[in-house]
Formats: sequence, structure tokens, C-alpha cells
Amino acid sequence: MNSALCYETVTRRNVWRNAPGSCWPVLNTSAPRPWRSKSTTTVRPFGGSVSATGRRAYRPPCKTRRARAGRVFFSEGERQAIERLARGAPASVGWSVTHWSLRSLAQAAAEQEVVESIHHTTVGDFLRAADIQPHRWRTWKTTLWDEEAVARTLRILWYYERIASLWRRGEVVVAVDEKPNLQVLERAAPSQRVRPGRIERQEFEYHRHGTLNLLTALTVYNGHMGAECLDKNDGEHFRPALGRLLHPYAWAKRIHLVMDNGSSHTSDDTTEFLAARAPRVQVLFTPPDASWLNQAEALLEAFSERYLLRGSWCSRAQMIEHLCASTQDYNRHFAHPFAWQWSCRAFKFWLNTTPGLIRCRS
Repeated sequence: MNSALCYETVTRRNVWRNAPGSCWPVLNTSAPRPWRSKSTTTVRPFGGSVSATGRRAYRPPCKTRRARAGRVFFSEGERQAIERLARGAPASVGWSVTHWSLRSLAQAAAEQEVVESIHHTTVGDFLRAADIQPHRWRTWKTTLWDEEAVARTLRILWYYERIASLWRRGEVVVAVDEKPNLQVLERAAPSQRVRPGRIERQEFEYHRHGTLNLLTALTVYNGHMGAECLDKNDGEHFRPALGRLLHPYAWAKRIHLVMDNGSSHTSDDTTEFLAARAPRVQVLFTPPDASWLNQAEALLEAFSERYLLRGSWCSRAQMIEHLCASTQDYNRHFAHPFAWQWSCRAFKFWLNTTPGLIRCRS
């Protein structure tokens, strides 16, 4: 009996050693065995030595359940009430602030008993989901869209749509605009240039050396500009400067001049000056309060940001010299046609689908 048991024990051990001649099936150890992840189970100590314990020290399981953090859920009606509060004026609920902030909205919602309490970040989540931005704003200028204004707009847009074909036929579209009362400022101390970890700094105090008026002309086809510095923004100074700005286009068969209804542009002397050059020079006046049709405004914005924003000049002569050099520099590095999106079709669609437009004089 003992010999049989001994034989069986030896035979079982031979299985794990793959001993030949075993009465048990031989295990195939050459086949790939799946990778076993490291066990994370906790093994209780079983009374042996410390090294005989599990892979990590035993920790008794915690029997106390973790309390769930209190979270307040708001109904759809409460959300809509907060959105209506954000769309309304603060004065409608007795506040004297001019516009809402997230914190003031959260406080006002609690005061109006819309909710018992709410955090301002939750208010921000509600407003972002509804695409409401009470912290942002912009201005607009009301235009009277009567028949004359619509006709002027469609005429200018017609030329803008055909810039390339007009240029090939020898016709040029030139947009003219002024930047009046440009102050000649000299900073009281030199500016400190940018350094690692510190932005550029400029002295706040300045010395004033008078003003000047900048007249610009934009060639709409290629984005090139011309500039003239005027002592006064009147017709007497405007007319000679306009003649000098149009001189480079002596080769053009026709010049289409886009400009606003400024007093120096519509005075009797200026009207006679332009009529003497007709029909080669044709004037396209923008409608009143619709100077956005004049692409020279976009030019002045781009030019001022690059060449006037952080400047300091000790005299008018120095600033005039700077403006003349800057004009050539702009044409060399930045001049390009502006991406104009408005067309006659788009304007008509906007005119017929936008509510609240003023279409006649009261």
C-alpha cells in the first residue's frame, strides 16, 4: 500500500518535471502561456514568518461607506429663469450696475428666489450652454436705409465685385479716408523693451506737440496705400492732397473714388474740383452712417496698429517723416487686398431678412 502511494506521488511530481514515461498526461510547456497580471488581492497572514506573508501588508477592509458629496440639481425651469435674468437689464430687478457678471447673477438669482443658492461657476455653465454672454458687448451705428442709401450701397458693392475685371480694363477703384486730429505725443521717459519674463513697458506721462491729419488712399485691387499729412481737415487742404494721391494713376482710363460724406468732401469747391475731372474721375459716396462700406477704414485700422500704437515723437516734423517712411514700409511688407465678404446679393438678403431696420425718415 505504501509502495503504491509512493509510486503515485513520484508519478505526480514527474508531471511537473515533464518526466518521460509518466502515467499522467504530459503538459505542453512549450506552448505560449498567457501573461497573468500581478495579483492585487490581499493575503491574510497565516502564522508563518514575516517573509511568508502576502505581497503587501495586510490591511483590514474598511466597513464604513464613503458619504456621497452633496450635489444640488436644478430644474429646467430654474435654468430658464436664470437665463431670462441674464438677458434682462439689471435695473429691472432693482440693481444699479450697468451689466451682469457671473457673481452678481448668482446673487441676484438668490435674491429673486429663483433658487435658494447657486455658485457663480454653475451660472457660467448654464449661460455657456445657452450661448449667452453678458460680459461682452459692442456698438453699432444706425443707418437710414432709404432708397438713396440702398442705391449707393449696391453701386459700391457692384464695383467691389468687379475689381479684377475693372483693373484689366484700365479702371481703378480707390478708397479715401482721413484720420483727423492725430496727436503728436512724446513719452516723458524712453520705453523699456521686452525681456524674458517681462512685457514691454511705456511711460504713461507724455508731452504734446500738436496734432495733424492723416489722409490715406487705398488701391482696392492690390491693397497698396498712399498717404498725405494735412495741417487742417478742410476742403482747402483736402483738394490739393487728393490731386497728389491720384497722380500715380495717370495711366488709368477711369478712377472710381469711394469716400464718405465729410464736409471737406461735399463742399461746393470740392464738388467743382471733382466735376472738372469728370468723367475720368467718378465719385462713389457711401450712405450716411454707413462708412463701413469704405475699405480705407480697414486700412487705417491695420496701419495704426502697426505704425502708430506705441509711437513717441518729439515734434510734428519727426512724426510726418515717420508716416512717409511707414507708408513705403507698409506697401513693401503688409499690402494685400482686403478679404471683402459683402456682395450685392448678400446685402439684399440682409436687407430683406433683418428686422428693425429704419427704412424711411420720420
